[in-house]
Amino acid sequence: MNKDLKKIRHVALDMDGTIYLGNTLFPYTLDFLHQLTELGITYSFLTNNPSRSIADYLLKLHKMGIEATREEIYNTTVAMIDYLHAHYPEAHRLFLLGTPSMISQFEEAGFVSTSDSPDDRPDAVIAAFDMTLTYSRLCRACWWVSQGLPYLATNPDRVCPTNEATILVDCGSICQCIEHATGRRPDITLGKPDPNMLVGIRQQRGLQPEEIAMVGDRIYTDIEMARRAGALGVLVLSGETTMEIVEAAPHKPDLILPSVKELGEMLAESHR
Repeated sequence: MNKDLKKIRHVALDMDGTIYLGNTLFPYTLDFLHQLTELGITYSFLTNNPSRSIADYLLKLHKMGIEATREEIYNTTVAMIDYLHAHYPEAHRLFLLGTPSMISQFEEAGFVSTSDSPDDRPDAVIAAFDMTLTYSRLCRACWWVSQGLPYLATNPDRVCPTNEATILVDCGSICQCIEHATGRRPDITLGKPDPNMLVGIRQQRGLQPEEIAMVGDRIYTDIEMARRAGALGVLVLSGETTMEIVEAAPHKPDLILPSVKELGEMLAESHR
């Protein structure tokens, strides 16, 4: 494994459950990022959570002491906007199941967010992680989906990691509800494990797949994306995944560690 780690020139980091949990930065995260910089290893932040805009994520990281640039953050709102431009160029009016922050990012990109009305017909339905979801809007989304409109989802996550005493129902679970009501699954589900975010990083930075380490706390998104993209998949046990989940998974991570702290130590050793 040290031989594989020696090739790493870029670390793609999941966020919630990997460098922080909820609103709490892990105590080792800043030292880990500084260590990467000292080793000459670049890094970026990838998240399946579209509930915040890029500007909101930059502000959140800044408050935690992490100074990132817009180019270093990739979320599924950006991926969805790019996908719509490429595959549905005629779609401008969207019925969005998403937070106001997410909707504002679509509007900044030139899309119109349609209202909860049978007279305000959209061109497509977008389902996302929506902490502001209301029953009425869920029903309206089901109606438009049942009418055969294009139906796309930002990410497959069932729950969002949290350090609070609750379960945060994520986009995958919302889509299960829509499927149970309408019989339709999304036409496309973006975000991890779709490899496009890692492919974009590779192309942008001129890297080979084996020069990228994808680090995250989920087998079925982070590690599966690494496998599909040909990158090194590093699972950290600081978030959702337990060893019981690992043992039941059809594809195993390349490396399993308690946290990014141990990864930093191994990278330092391999790059000496």
